[in-house]
Amino acid sequence: MASYKLHYACLSCRVSFKRHADPRREHMCPNCSGPLTCAGHDFAPPRRRDVRKWAAVAAVLGEGLRYEGRTACGCGKEPKYRPRTRAEVRVRRTVAAREGLALSEALSRPDPLTPLMD
Repeated sequence: MASYKLHYACLSCRVSFKRHADPRREHMCPNCSGPLTCAGHDFAPPRRRDVRKWAAVAAVLGEGLRYEGRTACGCGKEPKYRPRTRAEVRVRRTVAAREGLALSEALSRPDPLTPLMD
């Protein structure tokens, strides 16, 4: 069985790296020496100069969500929804406050007003 690398992101430097998951150590950014945040298997990092999209990534990762969805072998499920712009994050924050939802749940919904059906 193959072991696939996970994406790790440094939100302050706006860079991403692929590393093997090792629970015994914390991955550090080679640029700033800060801790890297695990972004999951299906993370597609925005361009480094696209500050607005990195703000949406920071909101998603800050809530403890990861960009996952596919099985470890790469087949199976479709990737789960994650907001890609600050406007999408802002709408989901508003809905979470109005409806009394956890922000992580609101960020996982493709349509913020429709409950998830799993």
